[in-house]
Amino acid sequence: MLVAFASSDRTHVDQHFGSTAGFVLYAVDARHARLAGVMEFAPQAMDGNEHKLGERIAALQGCAAVYCLAVGGSAVRQLVAAGIQPVRLDAPRGIEALLGELATALRAGSLPWQGPHARRPADPDRFARMAAEGWQE
Repeated sequence: MLVAFASSDRTHVDQHFGSTAGFVLYAVDARHARLAGVMEFAPQAMDGNEHKLGERIAALQGCAAVYCLAVGGSAVRQLVAAGIQPVRLDAPRGIEALLGELATALRAGSLPWQGPHARRPADPDRFARMAAEGWQE
């Protein structure tokens, strides 16, 4: 799985998705993580550029997720449409620690950005039970 991290120093997630200086990409599996690439953006490509989101999302094609400190609603919609899960962190974090968490989660068969609803098995009888309960106003 390929994962991107919005980073100014290549060691910490410390950037907003739309204005990041660059991304660090890692190929991650249950046992290993290896550096797969580094992307850097020219300063003029950061603020005031209407196409910056599309350029960043296109650059991340093939990534399963992108970790960042913040991400706007428009970027979230575009990332999800491109099949890339945005993961917003509350505070800067070291990439190495996040890679360790990802590997542990992969060994356990889950990913940290999947909540309990994403892992819950489908219930084919849910609507029939709801109909049997009836509706009261």
